[in-house]
Amino acid sequence: MQKIIFAAAMMLLGIPVFAQQDTVQHEREDEIEEIILRSTRSSRTIANTPTRVETIILEEIDEKSNMRPSNVAMILHESTGISVQQTSATSANASIRIQGLDGRYTQILKDGFPSFGNFANGLSVLEIPPLDLKQVEIIKGPSSTLYGAGAIAGVINFISRTPKEKQDLNILINAANTGLYNLGVFSSQRNENLGYSLMALYNDQKEYDIDKDDFTELPNSKEFTIHPKLFFYLPGDANLIVGNAFTTGNRLGGDMQYIKGNASTEHSYFERNTTFRNTATVEFSKPLSETSRVEFKSAYSLFDRTIEVSDYTFKGLNQNYYSDLSWSKTLPNQTLIVGGNYVTDHFKDRLNSTANGLSFFVNTGGAYIQHTWDVSEVLKFENGVRADLVKYGNGLYTESETFVLPKISMLLKLSTKWTSRIGAGLGYKTPTAFTEQTEGFQYQNLKPLIGVTSEKSLGGTADVNFKTMLGDDLDFSINQMFFYTQLNNSIILDGNSTAGYTLANTDKPLYSSGFETNAKLIYKDFLKFFAGYTYTDTRADYIPGDRIVPLVPVHRVNLILMAEKHDQYKTGLEAYYTDVQRLTNGSSTKPYWDLGFMFEKYFGRLSIFINVENFLDTRQSRYKGVVNGSHTAPAFDEIWTHTEGRTFNGGIKFKL
Repeated sequence: MQKIIFAAAMMLLGIPVFAQQDTVQHEREDEIEEIILRSTRSSRTIANTPTRVETIILEEIDEKSNMRPSNVAMILHESTGISVQQTSATSANASIRIQGLDGRYTQILKDGFPSFGNFANGLSVLEIPPLDLKQVEIIKGPSSTLYGAGAIAGVINFISRTPKEKQDLNILINAANTGLYNLGVFSSQRNENLGYSLMALYNDQKEYDIDKDDFTELPNSKEFTIHPKLFFYLPGDANLIVGNAFTTGNRLGGDMQYIKGNASTEHSYFERNTTFRNTATVEFSKPLSETSRVEFKSAYSLFDRTIEVSDYTFKGLNQNYYSDLSWSKTLPNQTLIVGGNYVTDHFKDRLNSTANGLSFFVNTGGAYIQHTWDVSEVLKFENGVRADLVKYGNGLYTESETFVLPKISMLLKLSTKWTSRIGAGLGYKTPTAFTEQTEGFQYQNLKPLIGVTSEKSLGGTADVNFKTMLGDDLDFSINQMFFYTQLNNSIILDGNSTAGYTLANTDKPLYSSGFETNAKLIYKDFLKFFAGYTYTDTRADYIPGDRIVPLVPVHRVNLILMAEKHDQYKTGLEAYYTDVQRLTNGSSTKPYWDLGFMFEKYFGRLSIFINVENFLDTRQSRYKGVVNGSHTAPAFDEIWTHTEGRTFNGGIKFKL
């Protein structure tokens, strides 16, 4: 009863984080409605897109990159309905959850390319730097009609900046009390025929042990990323973009004495992740007439990862190929897009080439059609259907499946102040051995998939948005969104470390439902208050008892207060509440608050920033030690909150 009362109170108060619906934070309404979306394929403004899309713009990305320049985890963690879940106690690997569903059900894109395969599950969010991003687009709910397998919970599309005639140069230097150092550069420019962009980032993290248990909360890590792009502006308004993103990393966590070079019989435990990723992309687009256009996209991604844990080693090579060809036709009140794509995801177990290894392949050929129709100024539809033919398997079995995935989205513009979006669709996820659960034990004693088939889903979202001016100087908006997803044929983990682990389908479904409330107040574009509340009820019939899915808080509250004087300073306070979570062993965690502060001062092209995260020093070891057992064979508790505690960082940014 108390939870129901609490949920109702939060809904009435309109408490939310900085998710955006018809609006995007830190911008006036008339400016926001002109933002062009890329994730829906139709290149419409956010105000006229029936599909519900939340957008984080450059200004917000710039603020969050002050807090964590090395990756996008901070940008996503503070959004309603999204959590960045840590999967390792010593190496700090993490995955993204949307609306209570595991990370494997979220499709991660970079500039529309699904280049992050299943094997990168615990590292993908840690290897996307924010330095070259222009905006982030988030579609919550079923999105497989747009992007195929893996988009059951939603899609997150990280969109890079494009060059302009005036040079764009950004240099960032950052340091933190945890021993983290970042150095990043982004540059871009274009002329009439040619343009370029270049992003380079180096991260150096020293081993960090805040609770003095002699095991790392943050691993010793070194990561380097470089991403050049060339833009060719061809005759006939044709565009060709060629890019290559390269990332290499080495993360060493575990026993502090081992990491410092003092290995002994007593101090021998370590967990090392060595990664190499290279993604080559090609994009071509050309108008065929004033109302039609053809686009082609292709990417090849190679991800090589080695995991070492004391006397255990796992090596894998993941190769992904993606190609998409589409044709679009724009009419006065309609847009038609027809296309097809071919996608491969091949994983090779490099230490076990027999049928008992984890090697696996997935080949997918698909065709889709999307129709956007402005019935009137009040009613707009964006409907579509995709047909995918999928073949997957390994040395033990091969399976072929066909999926027909309809999708419907509707936008109602009830007035200049009231709008509503409703969407629903089907989805699927092909089998994979790489999940949040198996990542937690580094795939040790995990048996190969056999007879496992795709997971299937149905779901939808519905929202109501209200915006108005309170007087002459105060912008107010509030959005209420409801969501529901049913996952069938779920793949679940069974077994133990002695007999071995297996993954198999179950006929018992999983359900995730709830709502998000998002509101904001902006006074003269100077003082800004954002608030967010998420209620999530995720249950699975295959879990005994009350069926509650682990690590999904029922209640989350996000509060942000910002003050900004353009070209002079920016400061903000943040507060985040996370409710009780159920753990896999059936026990429950404590609720906790996470508070933060940031300040940035501008001196022309130069700015200096400071940031304090989690200044209440909330961390799991304050409730119970995370490490159990001996130094040589430790066992780690399930991670449900911060492990690194309070952090301070500061740095310098230069912009030209």
